[in-house]
Amino acid sequence: MDALIVIDVQNDFCPGGGLAVTGGDAVVPRINAMMAGFPVRVLTQDWHPAGHSSFASHHGRAPYGTVDMPYGPQVLWPDHCVQGTAGADFHPDLNTDAADLILRKGFRPAIDSYSAFFENDRTTPTGLEGYLRTRGVTRVTLAGLATDFCVAFSALDAARLGFATRVAMGACRAIDLNGSLEEAAGRMRAAGVELED
Repeated sequence: MDALIVIDVQNDFCPGGGLAVTGGDAVVPRINAMMAGFPVRVLTQDWHPAGHSSFASHHGRAPYGTVDMPYGPQVLWPDHCVQGTAGADFHPDLNTDAADLILRKGFRPAIDSYSAFFENDRTTPTGLEGYLRTRGVTRVTLAGLATDFCVAFSALDAARLGFATRVAMGACRAIDLNGSLEEAAGRMRAAGVELED
């Protein structure tokens, strides 16, 4: 069985948002069109408490630097997708009614969560793997924001967990922080993830 996993298509990742991805809103029509083709549809939602440890403001630092956390290096992001704010809402044109499951991630104050499957410590699960397995899913397709972070980390974890994994690149957009898109694409290909237009 196939599942579509739509990653973080939220206002703060779209133009005008707190961590805007160039052309982030352009993925919405393609994702909406894709949904009818999958028997299982999951939406993820970044859901940070105010003052999250991944926010540059939490450390009194400028965005896009890094800091060492107990789980490894952490990019310091602008404040984004704070619980209960308009920025954390899904893009208004995204067909959220089609979702079987909405999974919130990044809600633990001391640890970020790029992947839909694990927190950034790479061991704390979100519960998505269990949900997909109980639904009989063996193949996943990922789309959404941003290609080089949350989409890529989710795809790598899906492949590592044994799901046949592909990324619909035309339904994703990247931050591309210092060449991060090329690096993420290389890592996904090396892990056996199929990258499609």
